[in-house]
Amino acid sequence: MSTSPEAGHAGHEHIHRFLILGKKKLFFYHLALYNPQSGHDYQAVFTFSIKDNGELRDMYLKDLAKHESERVFYSLRCPHHFELPELQQGKVFKVHLERVVVDKDGNRDFQQMTTSETEVECKKEDVRHFRKLGNLPYPEYLTYLMFGEGDEIHLAHQLAARPNWDEAVTIDPMAVIDPAALKKVPTLVIESIKDAHGKLIESPLKKGQQYEGKLNGDEATLDFTVGRQGWWNHTSLNN
Repeated sequence: MSTSPEAGHAGHEHIHRFLILGKKKLFFYHLALYNPQSGHDYQAVFTFSIKDNGELRDMYLKDLAKHESERVFYSLRCPHHFELPELQQGKVFKVHLERVVVDKDGNRDFQQMTTSETEVECKKEDVRHFRKLGNLPYPEYLTYLMFGEGDEIHLAHQLAARPNWDEAVTIDPMAVIDPAALKKVPTLVIESIKDAHGKLIESPLKKGQQYEGKLNGDEATLDFTVGRQGWWNHTSLNN
């Protein structure tokens, strides 16, 4: 995350950003920071209602279509601070749409796309996953959170011990996933890859390659192909 004159604790912005994933059904992934003083030390997945007759969604989809082959991400930026756990009780707040452009050196440029604030509602049932960072040891194998709907499935690297890396990718599963299981945001454990037990500078999952994962680490397996990367951070995450 970038900093600004409005920065709060430890030089971090005292606002929240939510990564946008999906085209048919939009999912929102909180951009976390390990620093407990930042107010961003939560890994969380949401489905929000955007109250603008589809204008922000259309802007996002049209821009994504132009940049889908590039290292460009999209997020909702909340210009007014609130404590993230408030979303667990339901909340209405305002956002801007941002385009996040990553250069060849990995630097991120957050570009505001909307000129006016858009109202967003989070209901209690929109909170798909919510966990405060800390007290989760490194796993033995590469582990992701899995969420999505229908044929649009996303993985977010499970944020265990610090330092680490934050990543979101869209995958193409080789089988239909039970919608009830997806709503619980299960883990997907990839036993062919040992966890790095530290931060990485690039993803261990390669676009276009096929992998096998185990749902919640048990015997139910899922074959999938890696698609577009929707987020990456190994720098400010750990500061």
